[in-house]
Amino acid sequence: MFVAWMEPSSTALAKTKELIKHGRERIEQTIKASGSRLCLYAERVAFLMDRSRSPDKSTQPSTPTDNINLGPSANPNAKPTDFDFLKVIGKGSFGKVLLAKRKCDGTFYAVKVLHKKTILKKKEQNHIMAERNVLLKNVKHPFLVGLHYSFQTSEKLYFVLDYVNGGELFFHLQRERCFREPRARFYAAEVASAIGYLHSLNIIYRDLKPENILLDCQGHIVLTDFGLCKEGMEQEETTSTFCGTPEYLAPEVLKKQPYDRTVDWWCLGAVLYEMLFGLPPFYSRDVSQMYDNILHKPLQIQGTKTVAACDILQGLLHKDQKRRLGAKTDFLEIKNHVFFSPINWDDLYHKRITPPFNPNVAGPADLRHFDPEFTQEAISASITHTPDLAASSSSASDAFLGFSYAPAEEDI
Repeated sequence: MFVAWMEPSSTALAKTKELIKHGRERIEQTIKASGSRLCLYAERVAFLMDRSRSPDKSTQPSTPTDNINLGPSANPNAKPTDFDFLKVIGKGSFGKVLLAKRKCDGTFYAVKVLHKKTILKKKEQNHIMAERNVLLKNVKHPFLVGLHYSFQTSEKLYFVLDYVNGGELFFHLQRERCFREPRARFYAAEVASAIGYLHSLNIIYRDLKPENILLDCQGHIVLTDFGLCKEGMEQEETTSTFCGTPEYLAPEVLKKQPYDRTVDWWCLGAVLYEMLFGLPPFYSRDVSQMYDNILHKPLQIQGTKTVAACDILQGLLHKDQKRRLGAKTDFLEIKNHVFFSPINWDDLYHKRITPPFNPNVAGPADLRHFDPEFTQEAISASITHTPDLAASSSSASDAFLGFSYAPAEEDI
């Protein structure tokens, strides 16, 4: 099935350009997108074009300072020197994620190290605390990354997280271009289960994309990076913060209209589309054009996908959030769609379904599924530096108050 492009009116184009003009500064502050990704997508566009011709066819204080009094810590004894930091395995706007081995017991963790100066400068402390709060709520869900404990120095924040080394879904998509329908369905089902769980806690995720979906050593998905989550979102409640990643922004977000939890189902549709076709549904190298596509261009579905796949994509990627799949009964609607009829949801939750792909990692030291751009980077000595918190000034004492955390039952 193929839905043709419809030319938008000049009035619609003018409104789109005005939205883009007025939102550009906020976009640069809040949207996390990299030039390297655009280049990678450009390569994928070229590949798909060639294939189509074939018959087989991311509150600043007055003076930012390192000396921030973070308040009492639930784990005052934790410090960077508890770990051997082995490799850089990821990078973000505020710091890095490192593979680390705890010295006392040899356990491997992914430690997310964030720079307070950068967070304060970019006014992102609320997002960082939101991430911590969401991590604390993930008690048992199998497809959400687990927080073991967090701690801080006067300069940095540390999340001690589950170490997952099967690679980003994005990594595997780049290598394989797209997935067969059963594999895409399996990943989409596990992601939907995680999103449904967050919604049950009145949390909307808002940043679903292949880079935030990891595979564990067996091939199950692990959703990570909760910095853009919004807490306290009841069933009918809306918010209007402009945030997300360009390729996956829902139309109502672009329009700066109030939006609800259905924004996550739009993103699920975009990720499912990308898994099946190799590119996000409204992708363009020109970001302005991409936004216009999201707002006005009908969904294009090409090739020999099943009727069920086409139907769920049309439902999840409906431009009207009130008519989008999931608008009525949330996750229950997703579960009951015919596309997921092969899925036994109880078996899925308990990981009784064998994943369609095994990363085949030899152990924690096996980094084959991480980008060499990260793993080959030298680890800064400042990562293990432990400044004297007692000597910190109180010029921004409330910025990260209460960040430190350690579960009482865990021996750390």
